[in-house]
Amino acid sequence: MTHLLPRARARRHLINGALAMASLCAAWAPAMAADPVRVKLATSAGDITLELHPDQAPKTVENFVQYVKDKHYDGTVFHRVIENFMVQGGGFDTGYVQKKTRSPVAHEGREALAKGGMRNVVGTVAMARTNDPQSASSQFFINVKDNAFLDPVVIPPGDPVPKFEYQGRVYENTPRAALMSAPQLFGYTVFGKVIAGMDVVNKIKATPTGAGGPFPSDVPKTPILINKATLEN
Repeated sequence: MTHLLPRARARRHLINGALAMASLCAAWAPAMAADPVRVKLATSAGDITLELHPDQAPKTVENFVQYVKDKHYDGTVFHRVIENFMVQGGGFDTGYVQKKTRSPVAHEGREALAKGGMRNVVGTVAMARTNDPQSASSQFFINVKDNAFLDPVVIPPGDPVPKFEYQGRVYENTPRAALMSAPQLFGYTVFGKVIAGMDVVNKIKATPTGAGGPFPSDVPKTPILINKATLEN
């Protein structure tokens, strides 16, 4: 038998149901927003498709995608190519003039690893930066080798940290803040991977290099352009 609720109770029931649905939608929203993003780089050497992971490095992916939307990468070159290391681009035009960028994006390397994120292995994409860990803006690189030394270092629990080893040296009872802020422990934020066109990346890494523009070495002798970067989804 169906029982009709009094109006007040019915109203509360509807409100509670709406709130529950709103909460459910809010719970779904991050998952939906965290779906992988695909970007195609149409280069003079061929097409490269990147899959970016906002679930692991949300600010970094958002930053990269905005540069794509702004057409920042269109007409830039791969200005640093080292065959047994990585290929780097996203910052200079064909005249080796550095393009204007927005403010740097926050470093998310450690947070990404804590979420089960990728490391700097062959085919992954990471943000390039200066010696300042918080300086990444538009430049990125694609690893063509497993580069474990570029990975962020996760600091063990405790304050002080009872024992910590880095590059063969053991540190004991070190203040946590000292380790968290040490520039050499930040590494480089990986935010995606190549899912198509790795043969193009390998072609780029093998190109002859030398001096070019303001750079004394590692510049492709025949410029390799990113003609256009576009969102695929």
